[in-house]
Amino acid sequence: MANIVTSFCCVVLAAVVVVYAQRRSQQGARIQYERIGSDVTMQCGSLDNDASVTWKVNGTDVKARRREEGPRLILMEVNMSSNGLYSCFQNPDGQRRDQINLRVGIPPKEPQVTCRSNTYPKGFYCSWHLQHPTYIPTDFEVDVQHNQRPLEVTRDEVHKNRCHVKFPELFSSFPYRVNVTAVNSLGRASSAISFEESSIVKPDPPEKVVAKPVANNARRLEVTWNSPSTWPDVETFPLKYFLRYRPLIRDQWQHVELSDSTSHTITDAYAGKEYIIQLAAKDMEIGTWSDWSVAVHATPWMEEPKPITSTTESDIIPETTPGPPSAAPRVGEPTAACSTLLWSTHLLLACVLLSIM
Repeated sequence: MANIVTSFCCVVLAAVVVVYAQRRSQQGARIQYERIGSDVTMQCGSLDNDASVTWKVNGTDVKARRREEGPRLILMEVNMSSNGLYSCFQNPDGQRRDQINLRVGIPPKEPQVTCRSNTYPKGFYCSWHLQHPTYIPTDFEVDVQHNQRPLEVTRDEVHKNRCHVKFPELFSSFPYRVNVTAVNSLGRASSAISFEESSIVKPDPPEKVVAKPVANNARRLEVTWNSPSTWPDVETFPLKYFLRYRPLIRDQWQHVELSDSTSHTITDAYAGKEYIIQLAAKDMEIGTWSDWSVAVHATPWMEEPKPITSTTESDIIPETTPGPPSAAPRVGEPTAACSTLLWSTHLLLACVLLSIM
């Protein structure tokens, strides 16, 4: 058992040493970027044209389509599998003369750029992305101008393809112009957009949306929410809201547009049906509606069913205490029921006679 553990540790240690050596080698190698599909020439240091060398890639023989001319290695129509660490060794002593870290990719296309203000009137942000990957490191240059003056641009610390800009003034009639240029070792491409201040105002969705049933009312739901926390001054720049709701059993939404209130009572809900509810926000005067808030679910109040009590024979027939049997009435003697009936008849006749007199 001890031998197995020792052998395993030796294998792991050897693998770590190999990885470490490869990383050290790559750190000392120069990087060469080339375009996918092109023929690539790699030069072994500063050796003369008549020098004889041997090439390796990642420590093994080069098997790709190639041509060797003295100290040069020419790869034909490179692709992603051509990436690797290429090393050249001078013959006959086998001394390594150079290392090249080959990375193939493509030049960038025009980036897609969008801008939005969710913190009006403080500022706005712009974001961008490439529709197609370049496979090699690509940087972006951003230039923002207003009234032909450059504005300060702050790159986002979390989102690498985003920047923030402060409004230099409010209610400006001059448009903003944003230019984003994608740059890598194989090329560059730019995109520019222009917009007016009011057109990019778009708040974030309302937050902390809560829907609750209304006690003793089977068709009402009470909905409350908060304005988005990113909106800096809801008192000076109030928001209006758009509420939509529907029962889960239907696809059609019902809509209500509200002023700056942050609550609403739904009065036409179906009794006992679960509802899905969402809200959007918008500046009272400019901009566009936010995205929808996270959906919440609620069911109107339902009366709890009353418990049903069972009826047994003992509840209907009272128990009697045994006693001596009563004597049966003699023939011709009126029973108690008959006596009661005769007395009621006499009373009725007496009332009729008194009314006549």
